[in-house]
Amino acid sequence: MTTFDDREKGFEGAFAHDDQLRFKTEMRRDRLVAEWAAELFGLSGDDAEAYVKDVVRADLEEVGDDDVFRKVKADFIARGVDISDHRLRKAMDELLIEARKQVMVEVP
Repeated sequence: MTTFDDREKGFEGAFAHDDQLRFKTEMRRDRLVAEWAAELFGLSGDDAEAYVKDVVRADLEEVGDDDVFRKVKADFIARGVDISDHRLRKAMDELLIEARKQVMVEVP
């Protein structure tokens, strides 16, 4: 195998690893956002966990985080909780940072 082939395999491996970390981070962020929202809704126990699963599933609808944003925003509206788009996006951004920290601690 040539040096070029070795480098190519190395880049492919790094890309796959980065992609996996990005996916794990986004899923963790979704969980944290859902837990935050569930707390604001007054949900706990099985109800909170069911809500978390619904939000995580919502993220699989399309690429990006707009699907999660729309789901959680609609849930806030349905429950009569007043929250601005800006505050929700800010919470999602802050929780993405926290999720990244948590995932990086887990990475060997």
